[in-house]
Amino acid sequence: MSGMLDFFFEFASTYSYPAAMRIGDLARGAGVTVRWRPFLLGPIFKAQGLETSPFNIYTSKGRYMWRDLERTCEELGLPFRRPEPFPQNGLLAARVAHVGLEQDWGGTFCRAVFVAEFAQGQQIGEESVIRELLAGMNLAPDPILARARSPEIKDRLRATTDEAEKLGIFGAPNFVVNGELFWGNDRLEQVFRYAQRVHPTT
Repeated sequence: MSGMLDFFFEFASTYSYPAAMRIGDLARGAGVTVRWRPFLLGPIFKAQGLETSPFNIYTSKGRYMWRDLERTCEELGLPFRRPEPFPQNGLLAARVAHVGLEQDWGGTFCRAVFVAEFAQGQQIGEESVIRELLAGMNLAPDPILARARSPEIKDRLRATTDEAEKLGIFGAPNFVVNGELFWGNDRLEQVFRYAQRVHPTT
C-alpha cells in the first residue's frame, strides 16, 4: 500500500453516505490504506454556536443539498431515502463503530448504518436498529453494546472528536493525509491522487 488516509465521518452527515459506500473500492484501486474515524459533529457545531445542522439553519442551502445528494446517489447507483428527522442521533452507532474497528467488522458495520439511515429511512439512534444490524452481520449484540457503553469506548469517541476539531474539521466527510485536509465527498478522487503523490509506491 502506498499511504495512509484518515476518513473522518459522522453518521448523521449526508455526504458521508456516498463517501463511505465508495471509499473502499477507490482505496484498493489506489493502493492506499484507509483508517475509518467516526466522530461527532454536534460538539463541533456547538463550539461554533450552532444548535443543529447548517442545512437546517440555512433553508436554501438545505434544499440544494437534498437535491444534490439525490442526484449524486442516482449517479452512483445508490438507493436514497431522506431520513426523518434530520439530523439523526449517531452517538450509539459511532460507539459501536469504534468497537467494530477494534476487530474486523468496523467498515462493514459503518456501511450498514449508512444504508439503514439513507437508503431505508431507519432511525439509527434507536438501539433496536443497531441490534438488528449487528444480528444481520452474525454478531452477538449484547457484548458489543456493553463494550460500546464502556468508559474506554466513550473516551475513544470523545478523543476522535477532539482530534477532528484540532485538525480544523468543521463538517463531514473529511479526509486527512499528512495533516492535509480535504472536505467533501466530491474531493474523494483528489485525495487519493494526493495520497499517491506524497506516498509513492516503492
